[in-house]
Amino acid sequence: MTTSRNTWKQSAIYFMLPLVGAGTVLAGNRLLSENTFSPPAIAQTNTAQTNTIVAQNRTGAFAASTDPNFIAAAVERVGPAVVRINASRTVQSRVPEVFNDPFFRQFFGADIPSTQRRVERGTGSGFIISSDGLILTNAHVVSGADTVSVTMKDGRELRGKVVGQDSLTDVAVIRVQGSNLPTVALGNSDTLKPGEWAIAIGNPLGLDNTVTAGIISATGRSSSEVRVPDKRVNFIQTDAAINPGNSGGPLLNQRGEVVGMNTAIIGGAQGLGFAVPINTAQRISQQLITKGRVDHPYLGIQMRGLTPELRQQINSDRQVGFRVQDDQGVVIFRVQPNSPAARSGLRDGDVIKRINGQAVTKAEQVQQAVENASIGGTLQVEVNRNGRSTTVSVQPGAFPTRTAQGGGSDTP
Repeated sequence: MTTSRNTWKQSAIYFMLPLVGAGTVLAGNRLLSENTFSPPAIAQTNTAQTNTIVAQNRTGAFAASTDPNFIAAAVERVGPAVVRINASRTVQSRVPEVFNDPFFRQFFGADIPSTQRRVERGTGSGFIISSDGLILTNAHVVSGADTVSVTMKDGRELRGKVVGQDSLTDVAVIRVQGSNLPTVALGNSDTLKPGEWAIAIGNPLGLDNTVTAGIISATGRSSSEVRVPDKRVNFIQTDAAINPGNSGGPLLNQRGEVVGMNTAIIGGAQGLGFAVPINTAQRISQQLITKGRVDHPYLGIQMRGLTPELRQQINSDRQVGFRVQDDQGVVIFRVQPNSPAARSGLRDGDVIKRINGQAVTKAEQVQQAVENASIGGTLQVEVNRNGRSTTVSVQPGAFPTRTAQGGGSDTP
């Protein structure tokens, strides 16, 4: 992004083109779009074929072949369904106090307004998943937008409406009015393997329908590894070139199926791009389409995976307030007041050893277990507390709406 650069407050950079410069630089990582503002009201949609979109879009991809021009073939098929998303928001700011000085008022008069308005614009990418106008993109592309327009490859410009957005996974759904629109074919991101071909299509730096290619570098990259620990995504890593403006565009396999949504890069590095797996994007989008929101389970704890080094740091720091005896497990640094964890009796300094009988050694494992749980269900959490083992029954609650929809989150 450019002019008003928003950040995820970590180190990943998102790829959306400036809201007049709206790009997002996260202390080193970048969103692939160029704007990020506070979220608009979520519009409900009355679509009836939510559950048919996947089946509808998993057909039509051309079969893998030995054609040396398979990338061109994939792009030819998918390109028409890749769109440019232009978002704008109006922001108000206070006029500098200096203009209240009598010296300036003698030139400008007494009617100087106390606030001034300006319009910020940004550009990202998206792809059409249903022929009647449903489009997937990144939440940070449309967050806070007053108006959204969608430009097709053939030059048509359509007015868009945000159906819903989820900041924790950075997925949003837009609807445009249309029929018989070109659509993408959806692949299965769960079967991806490092070394497979990866093709990215988007609108980097305003260059519409730009194609780059590389490979799947890795799968299952945790949010903390990508340096955006407040997100709930296990990212696909790719070395296909992605740049500001690519946010929300598709990542394809060699068959031309969408396997991911391009989202972020590591700032200052080359060939380190990240995409939201399409299976995750599809699961989230279905909830956005049907409810306009996503209910994420959460516990309300801040935690870290234990190592001998971390144990030593904790035990030598008097300000921490507790000591640990374990070298492995996940230590709880803080239990949020009035959270599901607090109500269940979890405490600062507890070391989580198992959840529902499964051993855990990383914070990401705990987060995944919570994400897979149901709101109001029960998790059996085995902890080591002051050298004694105890099991606590915890009922995950719904992640606070203000945080989930407005950006910024705590650990589960």
